[in-house]
Amino acid sequence: MFLVGVELKSRTAFDVRDSLDELAQLAGTAGGDVVGEGIQKLEKPAAATYLGSGKAAEFAERCRAQAVDTVIFDDELSSAQSRNLEKIFEAKVLDRTALILDIFARRARTREGKLQVELAQLQHLLPRLTRYWTHLSRQKGGIGMRGGEGESQLEADRRKIQERIERLERDLVEVRRQRATQRQGRQRNQWPLASIVGYTNAGKSTLFNALTGAAVLEEDKLFATLDPTTRRLHLPTNQNVLLSDTVGFIRKLPHGLVEAFKATLEEVVNADLLLHVVDITHPLAEDQILAVNAVLAEIGVAEKPVLMVLNKIDRFGAEELVHGWLERFPGAVAVSAKTEAGFPALRAELGTRLRPVREFVELAIPHGEAALVSHLHEVGQIVERDYNGDVARFKARIPPHLRADFARFIVADL
Repeated sequence: MFLVGVELKSRTAFDVRDSLDELAQLAGTAGGDVVGEGIQKLEKPAAATYLGSGKAAEFAERCRAQAVDTVIFDDELSSAQSRNLEKIFEAKVLDRTALILDIFARRARTREGKLQVELAQLQHLLPRLTRYWTHLSRQKGGIGMRGGEGESQLEADRRKIQERIERLERDLVEVRRQRATQRQGRQRNQWPLASIVGYTNAGKSTLFNALTGAAVLEEDKLFATLDPTTRRLHLPTNQNVLLSDTVGFIRKLPHGLVEAFKATLEEVVNADLLLHVVDITHPLAEDQILAVNAVLAEIGVAEKPVLMVLNKIDRFGAEELVHGWLERFPGAVAVSAKTEAGFPALRAELGTRLRPVREFVELAIPHGEAALVSHLHEVGQIVERDYNGDVARFKARIPPHLRADFARFIVADL
């Protein structure tokens, strides 16, 4: 594979360098072997070939010398640009979006994930169909044949793809309906939902597994996790919350991709709290934070409560660097998902942020009601207890929807 980037006026050389490094990671995740790269400085992209014609020819010569079969551009290309570049390079030309879609197709495991990937791929392919069918002549029309004077293979395939897109959109509506039913079931338990978000490869799945004991795939690759997973988490405040692990975000994430993955991102939209996981060892960590915030704004959750989780502190050599991050983001928690350092503080903060409305009551429960006392310990937050005397006395905070379970023994509202 050969990678191509363009340094425009709006970008610094460092931005382009880091973006190309990320593109190389994406290519590796997709199973490619990067053998070279090229960067051109431009005022603005060329309409026909994105690159200048001279630079395109130079890069094409380098690709032929190294027997490159795939050229990947770091920005989205139009159908005309892709078609023209394939003629120049005499190789397959992909843009960043197509590469991300290929990775998503490899990573999708659930029916929902596969539906979303196929929808995004077809929406990306539809305006680019012409380059696949330029060798075909028009078909002659006739009785019983659609297209009047004659319908090209391109038009027939475009129609089929559009019909498939409509079917996928209907299927995803059904997926969202099922998710809504599942959420109603969760809400009956009165359990709050926290969703883990963050830049891809920030350590979200490692954190999720360490907190919940789940077995979500962990790899040092971009987009290792695609399908959302939700598990119960029991906090020190004796309350249950639901924790959801979601797809990672990335810079230059196409709007169409965000649209296609709305069913997955509903876990983020409906969350009571977002855990924004940041790899503070990354040299562009603050830029990654901005990229995640941009996607959150695009799906309409920019105002949702956020707990910043500063991850990978085990890789830091100096404590003052961690303190610097904590000063920049007041209320954040510094952890290591790998070693579980900082987890007590994280769980305590989650208990504070997700504390449900509870009724503070005093109870007098006969000693013979052992099952009810056990139930109180399971669902309540006990502040004081006294087992002396004829009855056991408690001061506890209980969920309002469970008041009826203890109503006979409530002696005072505090």
